[in-house]
Amino acid sequence: MSTGVLFDAPGPRTVRRHRLYSVISAAAVVLALGWVVWRLYDADQFTHDKWVVFTDPDYLRVLLVDGLVETLKMAFFAIILAVVFGFVFGIGKLSDHAWIRWPSWLVVEFFRAVPVLLLMVFVWYALGIKEDNSSFLAVVIALTLYNGAVLAEVLRAGLLAVPKGQAEAAYALGMRKTQVVWIVLMPQAVKIMLPAIISQCVVALKDTALGTWILAPGLTKVSSQIYLEFNNRVPTMIVVAGIYIVVNLLLTLLATWIQKRFVGEKKVLEVPMVGDAQTRAKVPR
Repeated sequence: MSTGVLFDAPGPRTVRRHRLYSVISAAAVVLALGWVVWRLYDADQFTHDKWVVFTDPDYLRVLLVDGLVETLKMAFFAIILAVVFGFVFGIGKLSDHAWIRWPSWLVVEFFRAVPVLLLMVFVWYALGIKEDNSSFLAVVIALTLYNGAVLAEVLRAGLLAVPKGQAEAAYALGMRKTQVVWIVLMPQAVKIMLPAIISQCVVALKDTALGTWILAPGLTKVSSQIYLEFNNRVPTMIVVAGIYIVVNLLLTLLATWIQKRFVGEKKVLEVPMVGDAQTRAKVPR
């Protein structure tokens, strides 16, 4: 259908009004950015001595190797463990056994409610603040618990979003619940969940910046050492923010490619529905 069924197509006057709103909004954004740039210039934040450090190969190596690599390591381990955590407790919340379902619910709701920074501090003290790598592990564990709890809810919602007819058809064929979940429901739920999983991966990467409060290695720790030495807090924050933006964009592009490559091209398996041989439930392999 070429026309919308939920709203009327805008007329010429509405189209002109929307274009005017767009122009005004764009002008407001440009003016706001211009005001910010002018304020930074007026505060001498664009002077050569505040930016020259980022042309020094030694400082760039420290920023990218000691900072970015450590940040990516923390994010990588946290994301992998969070996915495992989310799958375990997401399935647990859907269990038919109360002794599995209720503890899973309690764990997920607790770690969703506790702020990430507080988790980092608690874990850091629990591991021992004077122990080697305790701050690194505290960041990984805290991000795993928080993001894993969120992914558990994403998994539960994704499984429940699959049409009930898919599970009913599988049960009619004699499948057990485990087979129904992993063979029939999970492949379809992954397609529903993937955008939220990608978003949570970006959140985990950004939240590694909180590790600076517990002396964890990473971009924020290295950046603090740089701006304390050169008194260039704003330029350093701009550079670090740019690094985070580029890495997050690359992560999003990678996840989108994976979605198109491995999820978007799934073949379908036709499962006959009970009582009607002509009705088919399409299930991704």
